[in-house]
Order: sequence, then structure tokens, then C-alpha cells
Amino acid sequence: MVRLARRFAHVRFALVALTTLALALPPLLAAPPAQADAVRPLTTLSRIKDLADIEGVRQNQLVGYGLVVGLNGTGDTLNNSPFTRQSLTAMLERLGVNTRGENLRTANVAAVMVTANLPAFSTQGTRLDVTVSALGDSSSLQGGTLLVTPLLGADGEVYAVAQGPVAIAGFSAEGAAASVTQGVPTVGRIANGALIEREIEFRLDVQRGLRLALRNPDFTTARRMAAAINAFMGEGTAEPLNPSSVAIRVPANYPGNIVALLTDIEQLRVEPDQPARVVIDERSGIIVMGRDVRVSQVAVAQGNLTVTISEQPQVSQPDPLSLGETVVVPRTGVQVDVDGDQRLAIVDTGVSLRELVDGLNALGVGPRDLIAILQAIKAAGALQAEIEVM
Repeated sequence: MVRLARRFAHVRFALVALTTLALALPPLLAAPPAQADAVRPLTTLSRIKDLADIEGVRQNQLVGYGLVVGLNGTGDTLNNSPFTRQSLTAMLERLGVNTRGENLRTANVAAVMVTANLPAFSTQGTRLDVTVSALGDSSSLQGGTLLVTPLLGADGEVYAVAQGPVAIAGFSAEGAAASVTQGVPTVGRIANGALIEREIEFRLDVQRGLRLALRNPDFTTARRMAAAINAFMGEGTAEPLNPSSVAIRVPANYPGNIVALLTDIEQLRVEPDQPARVVIDERSGIIVMGRDVRVSQVAVAQGNLTVTISEQPQVSQPDPLSLGETVVVPRTGVQVDVDGDQRLAIVDTGVSLRELVDGLNALGVGPRDLIAILQAIKAAGALQAEIEVM
């Protein structure tokens, strides 16, 4: 009986040891995936800062009409540009010079449109860049100076005033029988050429909630973005409203400190998702395919039919003393060539983007033919992607 009791004790000890080992195994087996997630490369992850904008934090477009003076005979022709004549007359009258009824023949003035973008939170007295574009028949703005030009917003209010020398990237030179033009000499820029006179009021510190506007709307990306924010800030902080917006509730530990909240949120990384799409530009022959493009099994054959027609007129001259006439007899040659591989090439099911490109390149076709092949595969229902033609 003593021996049986000892054996039973050894068996019970072994069972307890095995149970303890079994309970310890799952964490050990679960460790490699966690470690794999920890060392996951960040190449596919993007910052929220690069994926979305803050609603309300935006630029505002400004526009104005002005005059550029000091051109070397490349300005507007006043007879062909009545608005330039009227603007020049009105400007001189404001300066105390009366030119009404006079025949103005200057060619050193050009009417221009001035455009700029007013950044968010711009303060009064700061400067911004402006773009100057010719409005009349001026051939070049090189060497010109923009006079004081008010820049208006969409509400008609003046938010900035622009003035300064115009810098252009192109040039134009012409002579009696030839001319040379490089770039666009009728468009220029003035670095720091506008002075902000009015601010756009927008207070972040009084906001109780914010919304992120996704630059590429997508349901999956919006959900992942909200999940990343909730994992960092706490559950219930962010909620995806639609593919384009994610609502953020200001946590209790960030009262009035929206800048710190946005600084923490915009550094979070998520993996953006995108639909399978093929973008085609038929004018230039450019094809761009996303990584999620998939193709069902399909057979593709491609060949080019080339028809060449050549004309070689020949002169038919009659024999001497035959009283005939010399005529031109047309000689037409027609040649038909069939180029390309006429064999069927099989594209397997569910191939990756690299395999798809390699398979299409194996056919020996160019971008123009690839466009037609992709459209034919889509028409056959074998391309699981959206084709967008630019």
C-alpha cells in the first residue's frame, strides 16, 4: 500500500507539472507574433498628418487686378486693351495727372491678375508670395514692377496688398525674321510680395470637438485612423463618421490645449487602404496600377497589323516620231505586315501586381497596346480593379 501511495503521489506530481507547463505554453507560443508585430516595418504606415487635414485649418484664395510698369516695350497695346488704358488713366488721375482725352501710346504698361493663397492662422504684417499673370496682349513681363494691388477674398474684403518687382522664369527674343521663346514670359512671381492686412479669425482653444478630413476618402482608412487614436488617447475619443471624416472629442486632460492634442494625434501611424485602380492617360501612354490589382485567369493574344501604301509615280515617254505624249503613270505599292506574337499568353488567377506587369511585358507590347489589353481584360470581367481614364 505504501508503494502504491508513493506511485500515486509521483503520478499526481507529474500531472501537476504537465498542467503547469501547458498553462505556460500559450504565452510562449503567442510571443513570436507579438514580436513580429513589434518589428513590423513602417514602410506601409503613414502619419495621420500626411493622410488628413483638420477641418477649419485651411488656406483662402485671394485675387486682385493691377498694373505692371517698367516694361521694355513689351507691354499691352493700348488700342487693343481698353481696360489697360482705363486703368492707366484712373491711376494717373489719383496721382494728380489728368490724361483724359489724350492719346496715350506707351508700351511699357501691362494689366495683370494677381493671385495668392492666404495660409491659415496668418497674422497681420506677415508676407506671402504672389503670382502675376498678364491679362492683355503683353509679350513679356520681364523687368516690370507691380504697383500697389489690393488682394480680395471671396467676401470682397481686402486681406493683403501686393507690390514689387516681378521675376519670370522664361524669356522671349525676336528679330526681323525669327523669334525665340523659352518658358512662359507672361507669368511671374513676387517672393514675399504681399503684406497681410487682415486676419481670418479662427480659435482652436474654444473647440470642444474636431474633425479630420481624409485627403483620399476610404472607409477602411477612416476606421483604422479612429482605432489608432482611441488606442493612444482612450476609447471613445475618435469615431469615423463617413469615408471622409473622423470626429475627435477633446479629452478631459487637454482642456484648451488643442495644439498639444493635434501634435500627439498627427504623429500616429496607420496603414492607409485604397481601392484597386488602374489609371490610364491615353495622351501620353502612362499607366499606373495599384498594388491590389488582381486578374482572373485569362488568355491574351496581341498583334499589330501594319498597312504600308507607297506611291512611286513613273514617267512614260513615247518613242521618237510616234506623235505620243509624255505622261506620268502612278505606281502604287501596298504591303501588309502582321507584327507581334500571335500566340495566346495565359495570365494566372490572382497574380500580384509584379507578376501582372511581368506577364504583360512578356508579350512584348508597348504602353499603347497595354492600354488596349487592360481595357479588353476589364471588358471580359477578368480585371478586379477600376479603370480610370484621365
